[in-house]
Amino acid sequence: MIRLFKHYVPNAVLLLGVLDIILLMMSAEFGWTIRAAQVGMAIEPVHTRLPQLVSFALAIEIAMVGVGVYSAESLQSIRFAAVRLTVGIALGVLALSAVYFIVPAFSLWRSNLLYAMALAVVSLVLLRILLGKTLGSQAFKRRIVVLGAGARAERLRQLSRRPGAGFAVVGYVSMSESNRVIPEAIARDAIYNLADHVVLLNASEVVLALEERRNALPLKDLLRIKTTGVHVNDTSTFLERETGRVDLDSVNPSWLIFSDGFSSGRMLSGVFKRLFDVLASLILLVFTLPLILATALAIRIESKGAAFYRQRRVGLYGVPFDCIKLRSMRTDAEVAGVAVWAEKDDPRITRIGRIIRKLRIDELPQCWSVLKGEMSFVGPRPERPQFVEDLETKLPYYAERHMVKPGITGWAQINYPYGASIEDSRQKLEYDLYYAKNYSPFLDLLILLQTMRVVLWPDGAR
Repeated sequence: MIRLFKHYVPNAVLLLGVLDIILLMMSAEFGWTIRAAQVGMAIEPVHTRLPQLVSFALAIEIAMVGVGVYSAESLQSIRFAAVRLTVGIALGVLALSAVYFIVPAFSLWRSNLLYAMALAVVSLVLLRILLGKTLGSQAFKRRIVVLGAGARAERLRQLSRRPGAGFAVVGYVSMSESNRVIPEAIARDAIYNLADHVVLLNASEVVLALEERRNALPLKDLLRIKTTGVHVNDTSTFLERETGRVDLDSVNPSWLIFSDGFSSGRMLSGVFKRLFDVLASLILLVFTLPLILATALAIRIESKGAAFYRQRRVGLYGVPFDCIKLRSMRTDAEVAGVAVWAEKDDPRITRIGRIIRKLRIDELPQCWSVLKGEMSFVGPRPERPQFVEDLETKLPYYAERHMVKPGITGWAQINYPYGASIEDSRQKLEYDLYYAKNYSPFLDLLILLQTMRVVLWPDGAR
């Protein structure tokens, strides 16, 4: 994996992205050449069209990232990838139309754009057909050796068997665990030199998956392995990298304290984040005001009661604030103000409410909270005080998610369906902690782009 601004990108995804950009530029060039030949226009050197080619490739690439072209599902299924590619390219072309209106110097002719779009769809689908098996092969998977044969080692084995896994376990070494569950693990006593064993397996990383680490760390072995150039990681760090979550089953306070992350030296990025929040919320409120008012009118027509409602939520540092949303449930959805989890196909949701929840229109008034500084566009979802009190007693480190400003969208929201139980909240907490620990403007941008995928394919919306 390649680490970009604290966030890891799989090698296969990075390679595919680079090849996609090259093919997109070639598609734009061929589209221009074909059209120029049709009208008898002289074909000038390619460098004279470089700004147009680059703008075409970047706009399409950004749209493809947003709709999930590089997700694990897209890498595993050609049909899935073809659908996402087509939607991504179409959205990219729409965005290009706006760019061309603002900056005409970057524009291609409309006929060029049509040819380039068709060539891009065909070439990118063909690329995935040619590289489909290769991208998921052992060539792009890191070879790891697991020190341990207990429940944590079994979890790593299950993770390696998931479609799209970026690593393969090439060996297990039992470190005298009492609860051994990996039968093929080799006993440490049967290996004369563990460092040589790791090198012979051509492993690039060793993961320490001991159930009990107190007075059990094989320090001499780990030191020798490290000096051979092989990376050494503990289970928590490895799982954070591979899953994009902070694993609550394996972390402890010392890991959170001493591991990389939760950096306080991000004042400049914080200023840019606030500036973006103010500008984006203002623009979004202005442009979506007609939609908000029309939706409010539809809500009032369908059911009695106010179209907007305020709901108490827990914000930064645990300070409560009032969140404004468009009403999507009946006015009697909660008796006596008792908070109730939303369910799948919740009968309390109105017909208009079901539509606006799927399209996330009910979230638009929250831009006012963003403008006031109570929320950000990106951050953990703000929860209700009743839920927070309960979850803080049942989930470790739940209070730590309030160390960053809550957001309309976030890392948990784009990676996990709507939470409606303690277990769902636990899963989402792991994503929220990852965001709080690894925050960067790059991660914010990635989340904002991939929110497009959640809006287009609203799985789990409740």
